[in-house]
Amino acid sequence: MQPLMDEVAAKAKEVCSMAVLDGEEVVFIARSSPLRIFSTGLDIGYRLPAFCTSVGRVLLGRLANDQLASTIEKMSIKAHTPHTLLDKASLVAAIISDRTKGYSLVDQEAEEGFRSISVPIHRYDGAIVAAANIGAHVDRITTGEMIDRFLPLLKELSATARPMLV
Repeated sequence: MQPLMDEVAAKAKEVCSMAVLDGEEVVFIARSSPLRIFSTGLDIGYRLPAFCTSVGRVLLGRLANDQLASTIEKMSIKAHTPHTLLDKASLVAAIISDRTKGYSLVDQEAEEGFRSISVPIHRYDGAIVAAANIGAHVDRITTGEMIDRFLPLLKELSATARPMLV
């Protein structure tokens, strides 16, 4: 996956990361940042809460609606920034909406001043096994620009990766 992520990060000129779900957290398993250092020092093995990250919401979206609601209900949810979505019913609705759209965009919920957009990474058989994102500081890009510029790059990465994953 690293060469694919390096290509996406170079085209986007922003951080590209890949994560998997581990309980209530996402674990970052790969990243590429050719031009900038990520503000929180995010590195391979770094963990963040799934509920307030775009990669986490994509990965939680693989759950059936009833399982998703049950999973969110059991989670310990706390504010990481003033923008963190805390209402569990609204969180479930946002994840279901993201699943329908095929991507998640989270704006300053896990870290103040940082937004990211993610897509699912499917295995050859269609199962979602990871999520890839591009993140950027709010001063550099709007949410609309993220969708216009970064979503096509992430979708291409996901499509290219699918037949490679067994």
